[in-house]
Amino acid sequence: MGRFKKSGGSRSQAISTASLPDIIFMLLFFFMVTTVMRETTLFVKISMPLATEIQKLERKSLVSFVYIGTPVQTQMYGTEPKIQLNDAFASVNDIPSFIEAERLSRPEGDRPMMITSMKVDRNTKMGIVTDVKQELRKVNALKINYSTLKGSDIAAK
Repeated sequence: MGRFKKSGGSRSQAISTASLPDIIFMLLFFFMVTTVMRETTLFVKISMPLATEIQKLERKSLVSFVYIGTPVQTQMYGTEPKIQLNDAFASVNDIPSFIEAERLSRPEGDRPMMITSMKVDRNTKMGIVTDVKQELRKVNALKINYSTLKGSDIAAK
């Protein structure tokens, strides 16, 4: 019988990297699709109050946000609470035009279901909140939501 000789030592097989770009692009597309970009840059500090009886909103696409709190840049804007609509500070008199613009940006069938969500800092006085609510009433934006965090004020103290 003949003997077979191995020429050279034992070599390991090279791993094929042909599918590596496909995998990288799949991961890239996955993260591009699933990442949610922040729509509004906050210029006010919001430390939301705690509540025990909260409900999650069904359709967030119908929600318009009004932010009320102390400005982040206190040297430039002071320490008094400010109203932020979208990406700019506003006064109470700007609320009707904001609500009208939000209504016009929605389909006509969704306009009656629009909700105005107020994200208010827990240390803000109720005077400015009441002024905002009065302006919302004038433009018939009667569905108002207060954003809170789940928890109990008793446990926080």
